[in-house]
Amino acid sequence: RLGLLVCFYDDMEQMDAAVARALLHQMIKCNQLRGFQAEVQKLKSQLLNIAMQNQTLNDTFGSLSDAVVGLTSSQLESLSPEAVHNAIATLNQVSGWAKSQIMILSSKYLSYEKVLSFSNVSQMGALLTGISTQSFYSMNPKELSQIIRGTTSQYLPDLSPAQQQGILRKIAASEDFSSSVKDIQGAFFKEIPLSDLWKQTGYNSSMMKEKDLRRSQALYLYELLSKKNYPVDLLSTGQLVKGVTCQLIESMGTDFFLNAFKFFEKNLHLLSPYQVNCLAWKFWKVSNASIPPFLLLVLPIEYLEYVSGTLCVPFIESLGRTEMGLLNPSLHKKNSVLQKVQECLNGSIADEYDVDLLGNLICHLPPAFLRGRMSLKAMATALHQFKLCQQLSHEQKTEIKYKLLELYGSPNNWTAETTLDVGPFIALLSKGELNVLAEKFPDTILQIAKTIGQISSAEELLSTVFESVSNATANIEPSLTRPDCLGTRAPSSDEIIKLAEANVFWSVQELKCMDAGTFDKNVELLGTVSGFNSSQLIALKEKAKQVWGSLPDWKSYHIVSLGRVALALTEHEIEELDLHSVDTISVLSQHTEWTFTQARSILQGFLEDSGQTISTLKSFDLVGLGAILCALNSTEIMSIRTAEFSAAVARIGLLFCSTPVLRQFKKMTESVFGTATSWNGSILQEMGTIAGGLNEDELKAFDKNLMPYFQPIAIRRIPPEIFQALSPEQIANLGPENAAMVTRSQREHLNASQLQSLQLALDGARTSTPETQNGASTTQVVQTPAPSGAPCLSGFSIWLRAVFTLHLPF
Repeated sequence: RLGLLVCFYDDMEQMDAAVARALLHQMIKCNQLRGFQAEVQKLKSQLLNIAMQNQTLNDTFGSLSDAVVGLTSSQLESLSPEAVHNAIATLNQVSGWAKSQIMILSSKYLSYEKVLSFSNVSQMGALLTGISTQSFYSMNPKELSQIIRGTTSQYLPDLSPAQQQGILRKIAASEDFSSSVKDIQGAFFKEIPLSDLWKQTGYNSSMMKEKDLRRSQALYLYELLSKKNYPVDLLSTGQLVKGVTCQLIESMGTDFFLNAFKFFEKNLHLLSPYQVNCLAWKFWKVSNASIPPFLLLVLPIEYLEYVSGTLCVPFIESLGRTEMGLLNPSLHKKNSVLQKVQECLNGSIADEYDVDLLGNLICHLPPAFLRGRMSLKAMATALHQFKLCQQLSHEQKTEIKYKLLELYGSPNNWTAETTLDVGPFIALLSKGELNVLAEKFPDTILQIAKTIGQISSAEELLSTVFESVSNATANIEPSLTRPDCLGTRAPSSDEIIKLAEANVFWSVQELKCMDAGTFDKNVELLGTVSGFNSSQLIALKEKAKQVWGSLPDWKSYHIVSLGRVALALTEHEIEELDLHSVDTISVLSQHTEWTFTQARSILQGFLEDSGQTISTLKSFDLVGLGAILCALNSTEIMSIRTAEFSAAVARIGLLFCSTPVLRQFKKMTESVFGTATSWNGSILQEMGTIAGGLNEDELKAFDKNLMPYFQPIAIRRIPPEIFQALSPEQIANLGPENAAMVTRSQREHLNASQLQSLQLALDGARTSTPETQNGASTTQVVQTPAPSGAPCLSGFSIWLRAVFTLHLPF
């Protein structure tokens, strides 16, 4: 009967355990109150304590509703396997578990079940993500096949890459793999290695409809399926558009292309900027009068002159619905596009209609335009759109702040509703203005601060939040458990939950004085704070040792729950940990700040504790090691088994290792895919950053048409002295996305001809390489008139009738 009022119930006196349990069941609905989670968690914690009075946790566990997520790791560890088994019907519906809690509960449940089967795994719900990689790998392949087909498949995307690899390797080794491939849906399909796809047969277009594909998989599968399927059947699957090459686009007949374009437009978010560029040139060639205006953005700058008059509105509208980053214009071109947008708007944003028309484009408008050309009427509507922008510059934010002050007046007079409307932009206010708002609307400020990212983007706001929360609890008696903590206020659970990223403002001494129970309950949250410095992390690590005992006694879930705090472990401390589980390593390897010596300690610890050598590692071990693999030496890399490396190569290709390490990985890749000179586009896509290990001769030998198939992250990994070996033709064919990834250092090693080619690639130009009389191939820009069917548009420059059309042979 209380409805949502139960979330604010505060009459705890005289309450008995039965009433507390009843209220906890009603409080499930409180999860929808996003702005009051700290209060809700505090109330649940109080009710939890009452509900367990005079009873053991084993007896009450199944009747505590979703408040069980508030139990500490120590409390969950004390549960019997039978209690967890009996409560599984409740547990599998609870959300919000921390990783360490899931690990403990899964272990308890499975220790009761004894044998891991589809039947008991299907009872676990989200808790199945706590099953160890080794346990998955030990399962019967037929049972695993049922897991990836059944209702449990909805949880597969939540498994770590190592767990997914463990499942796939076991199924791949069985006779059931061919039929299982057909049933693997969604993002899980992306984990299938290219080399495994090669071995299978019986693919058809209809089975691709529910699968997410990596670009390497799509390139291979599109080519394979195109031999027996109509192109329209392949394009209609969605994900397979990732595998359409420019050669295929160019070879399409005019009528087919114009009819099939809807499939590309519908799946624009799946296409690379290079593919979009190819589509634009094809459309220009076959029907420039009806080219979708946004495609003009990816053509050389001169083509923007076609946009004026009646094309203005569709141009802005289609750009506004598209992420500018997807089309990947260079900075020079982006400025020209924004200039054209401003012209189309007649130099101002007058009202909400203009704002709706702009869509995402509003995120890219220059600060001066926002300052002088946006009306207050438009600003009221634009505020919501600005909140969705991912990367506003400091200058843009400053102009938005002035517009907000102009619109709403002084923050001293704002209401709670206005403050909420302004949302994350309150971070732009002065400390004094923030203090006023925090005093008047502390809950609103807390709610907004939760949505703010790292401290670097909102230091003043987070500092204000910290002071506001601290002042509200200043009268609470400090914990006097230790003599050196006299007069020091220790962080409480309530404060830690409310502060989130603002926990960064606790002093080292305050963190040291934290109560053991408070640490145990909140360690996972503290481990997510990105702004803690090394001294704070060390203080929290020492607190962990104090609470959990000596390092050899730490369980996997302890290590996992540390989050960033683990970075404070020295190499000697790492040696003391039990690192036998690849799942523990999988979590540790997600941190990219490890020093080389720390990474070596983690590697050695895993090998020793799991009783393995490099040569016995399976593909899921390699995937779990992740960035730790960058600490391998050349001898170790060459001792990895080829079959295991082959299965993990796409994951290894996401790592940013040093050049010597990438060179060794490149040698291993050759043992899988053959010598570098034989690689095709799908192999280049599969290997990712490993391509940064190619030498000069290998790089020079690549056909220019393969250049767009280097992954963008691979371009940056090629050392400048190697990168300069590329010919002008190869550079001109990089494609706009890869060209945009070229670093300043790489540019500095290029000659004038190479730089000119790089600019062509950035502009989205088409290049031709006709044979010269002596047989040498040279890049040249071919000047040809625009096609005779060019549209006659108002403002169309006469000189543009002889526009540069740069041809790319396919």
